[in-house]
Amino acid sequence: MTLQPKLLILGPLPAGLQKDLSHNFELVPLWTVEDRASFLQTHQGQFAGGVTMSRHGCQADVFACLRGTVLVCFGVGFDGIDLSAAKNNHVAVSTTPDVLTDCVADIAFALMLGVARQIVPAAQFVQAGKWSHGAFGLSTRVSGKRLGIVGLGRIGTAIAKRAQGFDMAISYFARHPVKGIPFAFQADLLQLAANSDFLVIACKGGAETRHLISAEVLKALGPKGFLINIARGSVIDEQALIQALQNQEIAGAGLDVLAHEPQVPEALLNNHRVLILPHVAASTFETRSAMEKLVIDNLNSFLNTGKVLTPPV
Repeated sequence: MTLQPKLLILGPLPAGLQKDLSHNFELVPLWTVEDRASFLQTHQGQFAGGVTMSRHGCQADVFACLRGTVLVCFGVGFDGIDLSAAKNNHVAVSTTPDVLTDCVADIAFALMLGVARQIVPAAQFVQAGKWSHGAFGLSTRVSGKRLGIVGLGRIGTAIAKRAQGFDMAISYFARHPVKGIPFAFQADLLQLAANSDFLVIACKGGAETRHLISAEVLKALGPKGFLINIARGSVIDEQALIQALQNQEIAGAGLDVLAHEPQVPEALLNNHRVLILPHVAASTFETRSAMEKLVIDNLNSFLNTGKVLTPPV
């Protein structure tokens, strides 16, 4: 009987991906190990590679154990992956970009429409039997408004394209202007916020963007402005967001991500001006299947050629 090569699994994986990987590999769950340091030291060189998710990340001690192999990540975010340690230990890293772009961009608009048009409170109004006692009330229009996008990568661009169908005036903030893009570049984030009715966060997470959306940015967005986040929770200063909502400094917020998931600050609950989803932007049958396939394709590509298909960029 031929022994299957081993894969180090850094945290729980989607059931479908775990099942597919188990056909050809022995999966070793790192998160169940009691003495992590000793395990990683004694098992160095015994794995064909490692598998993680964006939420699990990967630190230097794991890369030392995986030296010379590969880490494939289910998810597009790599802010929790120590890429310097990966490079130092000659570990190739892959993520799953592109295949989730459309679904994440769709959720950005769902959040915009949901919080501005008060979709959930309006539905609850009907379910509670209140419609027969009077009208629900007015909400805020989305079409024709000013959209500011923080980060114009794949997902930011997809959001902008959808916004064109809503006749929105589109501008964006990024480190540099993006070539071949018809949307207006704004080098000053405060100015972008001040000139936006909806400010959508679509940038990378990590130390570079931590608390990029500060109290000052929220004040610039103003009492008629809505904040939407489909990127990473760390990009927003959550305490500043709570204060801005309590002080009526912004109109509302639509969030698919939070700083300390799945914990939700008490102050953000039961607030009709806040719409929070449980990090489901990429959670569709179609996207999940495509992401799982890309993880396996990246793994097989490395094992066959020594290179991954979609390294982090």
